[in-house]
Order: sequence, then C-alpha cells, then structure tokens
Amino acid sequence: MPPQNLIFILSDQHNRNITGVYGDPIIQTPNLDRLAERGTTFSNAYTNCPICVPARASLATGRYVHQIRYWDNAFPYDGRIESWGHRLKQQNYQVDSIGKLHFRGSHDDNGFCQEIDPLYVVDGRGDVLSCIRNNPPTRDFRQGINNAGAGNSTYLQYDANNADQACQWLTQHKNDQHPWVLFLSFVCPHPPYISPPEFYQLYPKDQIPLPAQWHTDEWPNHPAIERFRDFFAYSGICDEEKLRNFLAAYYGLCTYLDQQIGRVLQTMEEHDLLNNSRIIYTSDHGESLGTRGLFGKFTMYEESAAVPFIIAGADVPKNKVVETPISLIDCFPSIIEAVGGRLIEEDENLPGKSIWETAQTSNQNGLAFSEYHAVGSKNAIYMLRNRQHKYIYYVDEPVQLFDLQTDPEETQDLSKLPEYQETLQTFEKELKKIVDPKGIDTIAKADQKSKIRENGGETAIRQRGAFDNSPVPGENPIFRQH
Repeated sequence: MPPQNLIFILSDQHNRNITGVYGDPIIQTPNLDRLAERGTTFSNAYTNCPICVPARASLATGRYVHQIRYWDNAFPYDGRIESWGHRLKQQNYQVDSIGKLHFRGSHDDNGFCQEIDPLYVVDGRGDVLSCIRNNPPTRDFRQGINNAGAGNSTYLQYDANNADQACQWLTQHKNDQHPWVLFLSFVCPHPPYISPPEFYQLYPKDQIPLPAQWHTDEWPNHPAIERFRDFFAYSGICDEEKLRNFLAAYYGLCTYLDQQIGRVLQTMEEHDLLNNSRIIYTSDHGESLGTRGLFGKFTMYEESAAVPFIIAGADVPKNKVVETPISLIDCFPSIIEAVGGRLIEEDENLPGKSIWETAQTSNQNGLAFSEYHAVGSKNAIYMLRNRQHKYIYYVDEPVQLFDLQTDPEETQDLSKLPEYQETLQTFEKELKKIVDPKGIDTIAKADQKSKIRENGGETAIRQRGAFDNSPVPGENPIFRQH
C-alpha cells in the first residue's frame, strides 16, 4: 500500500453500539456514520484490557498487558517498551499527539515528537489504591450516575480544545511532503456523565432503549460480576427514571464527541487531506450503561470489552463490514504500514496483524484476546472471542461461554451444557497458548504489592484515597478517602 498520512482518533469509554453505524436506532452520530460509509467497519473489535491505562499501554506497544506488565491504572506507560511512535520517530516521521495519553508524564520519551495538551495520570502515579486486591476499599460510584444530566464540565471544554488544536495542526501540516501521524485522543464520553444541554435534549427519555438485563430480577449470577456490583455500589441503582436520565446524558456525550470529530474531518476535507490520508477511529474500551446492573467498564461483556473500530482511506473498501475479530494490538503494525514505515527485528513477535490487510479479505475466524487484573477484581479475568463464541475465564471461578451469533446480548451462558464442553476445552487450550492464567495472576499481584510498598504502604495509600476521573491539564484532582 502506498505511504500516506494517518490520523488516529481515539475516544474514551465509547460503547460501540451507541453509534448509528453499529445499529442504535436513535443516536445521532452523523460524522462517524459518514466515515463508515467511506470506509470499513469492524463489527468484532476489542480492547486488550477494559480499563484506561493498561489498554493505552497495550495500544502503544502492540503487546498484551501480561507481556508488558502495565497491569492497572497505577502502572502508566513510561516509554520503557518502545511504541509505534518510537519506531516512526527513529525513521524520521513526524508523530504528534493531541489530548489524553494517560501515560506517566512529560519527562518520559513516549514516542511522540510533540505532545500537545496531554492528559497524564495523576501525580505520575495514577490510581495506586487499585493495587490493593486483597480486601480492597470499596468505591461508591452512585453519585456520578445519579447526578448525570445536562451542563458543562472540564472534559467537554478539553475536548473542544482538542478539536481546535487538531484543526490548527492539520492546517499547519496540510502541505507536508513526508507522511505524518497525528494521534488525536478525546476524553469523551468518559464520565462525568454531563452532556451539553442541546445534545442532552435530543434524546427523550421514554425513547431511549433500556439495556439488557438492567433490572435486578435479570442480573446474571456470577461471583465476579456480583463482586463488581458490590465494589462500586451499583447494587443500589435500579431506578428506571434515573437510568433513563443517565442514558440521555451518555447519548448526548456521544453526539458531542461526534461533533468534535466532524470538525476535524471537515478541516481535512477543506485542505484536501482526505485524498492522501488514512483514518482510524476507535476507543480504549466500552461502557456498560447499566447493562446487568453494571456501569463503567471492567468486564468482558460486549458493552465493556468491545470497541468501535472504523477505518477509511482511498484504498480502504467502502461501506464494508468485517466480522473478523481484531483488537487494539493490531494498531501497531497497521500504523507503521499506513505511513510506509518499517518494522524492525524486535517487532517480529508482535501478536497484532495489519487491519488494512484484514479489511481487504473476506471474513475470517481469528481470535481476539483481552485480560483484566485491575480494580474491583479478586483474580485475573481473560477473554477469547472468535466469530461465533466468546469464552471468559475467571481464575478460580466459573467460566462463561456465549454464542454471539444467536445471543448477541450475552444472556445465555452455555458453559454448563454438556454439548459445549468440547468447545470449552478447545478455548482453554487456545487461552493457554497465549497466557498462563494463574501464573500471570500471581505475577500481577506481586507487582501490585511492590507498587504498594513503593508508595509508602497500604495505610498511606488508603489515606491518600481515590479520585473519580483524571483531571485535565491545569485541573487539580479531588481525592476521596476509602
């Protein structure tokens, strides 16, 4: 494929299905929908870890979380393992970022030539409280959900500024002779769940579809999922009116995000950059939206682990949907290839594959892999997804198996049925080719215990408390005691 510019647009916590192109009946995302018409949409794309910091480290390095050991939101990427940005900088490409990175800080070489208005983890340490896996302090997330609605927030302002900066950057680089990469990272629709009033009002609450298994009578009975509900105090949220209000705010945030993306794409069109640039849009993970009595991310259900993934460019198939499973690790070789860069010897064992090649082929089987070692979990959780089934392995707790073709909402766990035992055995063998489930769980917990010691011990960490959302540049975090 001929070298071209690449703009990589990343959002934060975007539930894949809250877009027009992925089938939501009322959401207004005209810019992402048009992007999909001009390109290819991946219907089975996944994060490699359904929480911010590890997902972004995995995206940067093209490696699984257990390979790089950035386990949770207290292990921010620090440049220790080279990223696709490092690779392109070494080959004299312009590689710039705008917006949220969620890396350790500016003193690290993160692989970018410029980092414009970057959002890093708090104090270069992040959420160290999440490293306490044994009898952890619980967190009450009900306030953010119950207070969802219309208004303004620093996140909304930050994303408007990110779009402004991107438009200026594109204007400055519209005539560059050498291909470049712009990594544009928005923070919406991540909480706070506050939508601009004009977008909040677009969604009458009685017209918003309610999520699967939202009512207490329908909640799946699994110890790991019940633990998440209890840990975040979600069990106390079952009021339909509050849920609909929350959903209206989230829908408004998604439309607001789409508007910012549309501004950037319009600038590209005005400067005739759409003809010589490729585009990737995706998110670091999803959002549960009350499904199964859960909010936020953290789980391996579709609403949390699946991500939107749309690509476009002159040589990308138009208006095509690809069912082949992919994940964020596929971005590393794809970014390098898009601009004509070269992989080096140490990249030969990268697990990802070119999304540009996958887009050109017919639907293939393949496997997407994700893992979780972070806040709210007692033990490691792993996921494998092929085109038909999803397999979720919980260390020392029951597995789950879903047929996504017949049960896309994952309401029927097949793991106990005799006719699926062979399928379970096959998945377990595939999982153990990728990872030693219990061995990696032990390593992650040992690293987290070391992180606790490095930060003054458990008592000091509990006294420091936790914060709900990483502050934007210039904003101070608000800690709460736990």
